[in-house]
Amino acid sequence: MLKIGVLGAGHLGKIHLKCIQLAAETYQLAGFYDPDPLAAKQVSESLGIPCFESAEALMDAVDVVDIVTPTIYHYEMAALAIRKGKHLFIEKPLTHTLAEADALVQLSNERGVQVQVGHVERFNPALLALEDMTLQPMFIEAHRLAAFNPRGTDVSVILDLMIHDIDIILSMVRSEVKSVSASGVAVVSETPDIANARIEFKNGCVANLTASRISLKQMRKVRLFQKDAYVSLDFLEKKAQVVRLYEKGAANLPPDANLLELSTPVGEKLLHIHAPEIEQVNAIRMELETFARSIEAGTTPKVSIMDGYEALKLAYRIIEEIEKTA
Repeated sequence: MLKIGVLGAGHLGKIHLKCIQLAAETYQLAGFYDPDPLAAKQVSESLGIPCFESAEALMDAVDVVDIVTPTIYHYEMAALAIRKGKHLFIEKPLTHTLAEADALVQLSNERGVQVQVGHVERFNPALLALEDMTLQPMFIEAHRLAAFNPRGTDVSVILDLMIHDIDIILSMVRSEVKSVSASGVAVVSETPDIANARIEFKNGCVANLTASRISLKQMRKVRLFQKDAYVSLDFLEKKAQVVRLYEKGAANLPPDANLLELSTPVGEKLLHIHAPEIEQVNAIRMELETFARSIEAGTTPKVSIMDGYEALKLAYRIIEEIEKTA
């Protein structure tokens, strides 16, 4: 069984600690480290988990390091863990800067350790319900809106919220980015709190992303349009809907009776609306357990360090476009 330790016991760090406790068949939780001694004592007593005196002491005691610190400390902690030969789970975004991400990718390759990035939406039940579906979107629209929360404002809304959808889109569209245009506004913090980006890919796909952390309502939706289907994903409500058009008498008609006749300029079609069955899962627990399996099998993690790097690279390209108009 893999021994794991957590760096950072803030809001998300405590969630990770609880999820690892639930995954007792996968991990042996050695403990955690947090530089705030008062907060560390409170977490240790409330969860019954040992607290280490330093990050290095924790790393020396485990096989896997789970980094849930503020982003500005990701590189320092990750580089130290990798040099010690530890496998690494690191929350998104991968690092604070692209240069740090470059260095971390090179270091992980040199040391041969496994690294998974915490893009947790890859494990959202709504997206998991589409795993058997071939996705080839040509237009994508994403909205990720949240109420203002001072936690997370150490980075822009692109790195805080939009990067979730950037990662999802890059996992679906297997094509190079052709062009990016973007705009954003800093309303209550020093970096953009609301932003929109239009991403064009070389295969013709276009993605329109909007992210806001100053909204009056919450929304986490992605809509995909492709030649044979329209797909709607609600990451907040954990729901999915797939709408397809079929020719009358087609051999691949779905077996159920949920078909509607539709008149189109090219003749009569059959419209099929399907809500895939959603299996409710604990996404953070699932991503951590999946990472353990990749370590044991020696396979590439579901959200690899290169996935995290590419998402960060595109995020900074969006930020650069916004800065041009600032």
